[in-house]
Amino acid sequence: MAVTLGLSALRGVLRMPDAIRLLEEMLDHEAAGRTLAAPRFNAEFEGGSMRILFAADYEAGYCATKAYHSVKGAGVRSVITLYRLKDGELLAFLDGSHITDLRTGAASGVVARRVALAPPVTAGIIGSGHQARTQLESIGAVYRLASATVFSPTASHREAFARDMSRLLKIPIKVVETAEAAVRTQKVVVAASSSRSAEPVVRGEWLDQCRLLCAVGNTRPQFAELDQTCIAAAAIVVADTEHAFVEAGELRAAADAGALPQEGRATLAQLVSGTAKLPRNGMVVFKSVGSALQDLALAGRYYELLGARSGIPAASDLASVRLRMHEIGRVVSGRSRPSARPRA
Repeated sequence: MAVTLGLSALRGVLRMPDAIRLLEEMLDHEAAGRTLAAPRFNAEFEGGSMRILFAADYEAGYCATKAYHSVKGAGVRSVITLYRLKDGELLAFLDGSHITDLRTGAASGVVARRVALAPPVTAGIIGSGHQARTQLESIGAVYRLASATVFSPTASHREAFARDMSRLLKIPIKVVETAEAAVRTQKVVVAASSSRSAEPVVRGEWLDQCRLLCAVGNTRPQFAELDQTCIAAAAIVVADTEHAFVEAGELRAAADAGALPQEGRATLAQLVSGTAKLPRNGMVVFKSVGSALQDLALAGRYYELLGARSGIPAASDLASVRLRMHEIGRVVSGRSRPSARPRA
């Protein structure tokens, strides 16, 4: 029987350092060729969109799908289904929103752990939503943050962000009125905006002291968080996977312009395995569009920790139910006799 692990069950079980470590373990498997990540399926429908991802980690013994859809005016919903590879059993349904936020923050943490910064470390954040929060939490898990600055278009949202994250990380967080003011003089800059536009939210001319720039908001080819000056100024551009270099709008534009040569880019798996090295100087740009392997790394661990816990609701194995209903239909129509159990 598959279990259902909703937001309330997942919250607080894994800490950010746990999530970073789990991603690094998965990335070792990816670097060794022991994973599979399928291209995304994207569909636009009237009033919304659907995206479906699939990944398998042969070393961990799991595979998973992630489906998330948005409906105009109703927001985004996301669910992860976890399967055991050796027999295909459906193990769990997991809330995808919490896992997405946590793994996106952890991915930036994987890069940050390889970018040495002399104290004091300061951060500038553009955005004030869930992913902006896990981004700053991740940076705070890697570095001893001295302070941070935040901007988002809605004043009440940025004020709430500063209040909550200051309490969590025990650092002063300053609220500012523009994106430029948020990133000037900062060593770490994070763009986690909900903007859906081809107009960048970060401009390279503002990044006068930036060593690590993480862009995690816009993920579609028609959008861009960073202008081309950011990409051109980077000593290296890191992405989740090779897929990101054709999915992210700013990376596609840079590649089309010949400004993103192969030797100037790397994937997370290459960093973790040591195949690619970060330069000692210059700005490191990390562009994240997410990966089902990242979702899978966390989903498997959540299941291991929570799957057998009493009080977790169970759901029927839907594949078995469907097979059984198909067999019943054949019996009713007189075409076969019922067997003792559904066929595999």
